[in-house]
Amino acid sequence: MTGGDPGAAAGHGPVLLALHGAGVRFGDVVALSGVDLVLRRGERLALVGANGSGKTTLLRVMHGLQPCSEGRREVATDGAGRVPRQAMLFQRPFLLSLSAASNIRLALWLQGVPGPQRARRCDEALERVGLLDQARRPARTLSGGQQQRLALARAWALRPELLFLDEPTANLDPGAKRDVEALVARWADEGLTVVISSHNLGQVKRLATRVLYLEGGRVLVDAPTQEFFRPGARHGAAAFLQGEMITA
Repeated sequence: MTGGDPGAAAGHGPVLLALHGAGVRFGDVVALSGVDLVLRRGERLALVGANGSGKTTLLRVMHGLQPCSEGRREVATDGAGRVPRQAMLFQRPFLLSLSAASNIRLALWLQGVPGPQRARRCDEALERVGLLDQARRPARTLSGGQQQRLALARAWALRPELLFLDEPTANLDPGAKRDVEALVARWADEGLTVVISSHNLGQVKRLATRVLYLEGGRVLVDAPTQEFFRPGARHGAAAFLQGEMITA
């Protein structure tokens, strides 16, 4: 299934956002070209491809951080004109020189959450990622895995309907990777829509229901995970999969 059939591999939930002929240029460099994409509520979408294939650019376009140079991005609204709440977790999360709890409370304050709710939601978020006992500790003194879990807690506290993850476990040890994966899987099971960019094909197999393969800024394959990884599958990512080891 190719990128020429946008959304054909998607689920059956309501549409959250769509890209129509989306492209991004940085000067003479084409980072993304002609992307048609439909994302539906409840999907777990993984973006895969070699370095420089356009995964992070596509993730940022979907989130709205990167404007399109061509084409357009459309976000669904509800009956009140409200767009889905979104959050993004970067490969190296930015944490302020504050306590773990204060990093979350500040994000909630910026979102306009009232004071009493901020304290409760902060504690709930820290408890969900197993860091409630580290609430007063300076965030930047936490281990790499703890910092990533704190960043996930901060995102979850905002009650997003759509979570974007850019290589969320790339710099973590195996134990920390398992912790982060378990959190993402649990939240997805609870109905959170997830888009993840990853080089870890084992992780993609475990977390994703749908895979987009990018090459040279173009989407060459858009398929359900089982079909994408089917032995002997003949599609645009076959050569890429043959040259990649599916890591744990």
